[in-house]
Amino acid sequence: MSQEAPELFLRKATGLVRSWSIGDAFIYAFFSVNLVTLGLYTVSQAWYFQGGMIPALLIGALLVIPEIVVYAGLISTMPRAGGDYVWQSRILGGGLAYVLSMTGWCFILWLWTPIYADMLRHIVIVPMAAVLGFPAFAVAAASSPLALFLVSLFTCAFVSLVIAFGMKAYANVQKVCFWLGNLGLLAVIVLLLLQDKASFPANFDQGMKALYRVDGAYAAVTASGLAAGASTPLWGGKLGSILLLLPFLAFFNLWPNWGATLYGEVKGSQDFKRNFWGMAAALVGSTALIILLLLAVDKAMGFDFYMKANASYWSSRWTPDTNPTVLAAWPYPALLALLGTPSTLVRLLVLAAMAAWFFGWAGTIYLSSTRILFSASFDRLLPEAVASVSPKTRTPTNALLAMVIPGLIVSALYAWNVLGFSSLTLVSTLVIAITFLGTGVAAVILPFTKKDLYAASPLAKFRIGKVPLLSVFGVLFCGFLGFLIYEWLIDPQGLYGISYKNTTSVVFMLILYGLALALYVGMRAYRRKRGIDVSKVYAEIPVE
Repeated sequence: MSQEAPELFLRKATGLVRSWSIGDAFIYAFFSVNLVTLGLYTVSQAWYFQGGMIPALLIGALLVIPEIVVYAGLISTMPRAGGDYVWQSRILGGGLAYVLSMTGWCFILWLWTPIYADMLRHIVIVPMAAVLGFPAFAVAAASSPLALFLVSLFTCAFVSLVIAFGMKAYANVQKVCFWLGNLGLLAVIVLLLLQDKASFPANFDQGMKALYRVDGAYAAVTASGLAAGASTPLWGGKLGSILLLLPFLAFFNLWPNWGATLYGEVKGSQDFKRNFWGMAAALVGSTALIILLLLAVDKAMGFDFYMKANASYWSSRWTPDTNPTVLAAWPYPALLALLGTPSTLVRLLVLAAMAAWFFGWAGTIYLSSTRILFSASFDRLLPEAVASVSPKTRTPTNALLAMVIPGLIVSALYAWNVLGFSSLTLVSTLVIAITFLGTGVAAVILPFTKKDLYAASPLAKFRIGKVPLLSVFGVLFCGFLGFLIYEWLIDPQGLYGISYKNTTSVVFMLILYGLALALYVGMRAYRRKRGIDVSKVYAEIPVE
């Protein structure tokens, strides 16, 4: 057999292999709905709402369940590397699928690069530096644009390394981080529960002085948070106010399906029930844990103060000219839980365990995206080199490079806030939700447009009355996404900052969608000149 590197994915000959179990897929989904990185980052920025945080978390999780049914069903019907792109292209048509999937699964992940890096510095670098006795470095790392860009470089290097070693190696990294991270979370919750609100102000003042050289922090943060308008309660609020929190929380809880593009490499992925319960357990478990953590925060310091601290930090970061810095670093609950613990070793051990939440999750930024690029290349709509698979690790390394390099360019724009780029955080969710909407529509019509395929799937026996289960939950999923997209784009209450009024947001999205459309048109014309009719490719289900 030739020793040349394989060019295209033919499972039995050259390419990707089924190296993951359903358990590996569950851990990936669990980390994708990451309550420490995404969850706390999201909650901390949602300080100006009127609806209760816990009711919003519960309702949000309930409304994501239809998504899980849709994705579990499509995976079991057509388990292929490429997920959304493959399903949409075979059900809705190639052009629409290409533009939606390329933009939502690949191009927008460039914006996620500095967002991941921002979480790394707040959750790992800043608190570790402060505990080790380097307050000036910690404050600089928390606020410097150069620091954010350098952390973005490190993030890309780490992610590239763990992905390049292949799916099996990444699964092992996940497992270690899963257990270590949950052990750290348990320690944080216990430490918070052992504290009380009466002693917390003194601990906070003492801790902020020791860690960041800030005097009188508790009173200053309380005043600053009130002035910024901190208002989100832990409980209560009218239903309408609670629902307005959901488009913000979607940044955290919309991702139990994040492994959908990988299920062509998961053993047993034809089993609808196992797919469903794996993703559902990730969503429900993450929601329960973050609620438990917030209840512990409320017991230790009061949720009201926690929201004031968040308001103080983020208002000074978003609008430094009108909101002077009072809190030098992000109010990370794990570090706040350790303020009453004098032992530096204990602090470092707990923070190191909590760091596993980032390192076990970091690969999600590009791993799923590489399979979209791979599948599009396999369909001849990207250069063949993109689908080149390393014979040693079974990883599409060129697809990985196509994510990393533009990601670093966007990281620079975000870090130095070029043209208001740092205001686009929620755009990273909006564009993906539009892609998910395409998959929701595909799920609704699949039983009627691909009758033979659907009849042969495990889903065929599931109905609600005479209507296929997949279609019913597809409609529910599309309805939820429609609400989210309306709120983001129209934003009648002015809550999310990425509506049509944000010129940078609109132009950035148009550029991404325009790039995807130009690639599709250009590649299709290129293939046509060489005698390849791409429409016939889309008429066939990809080889498994």
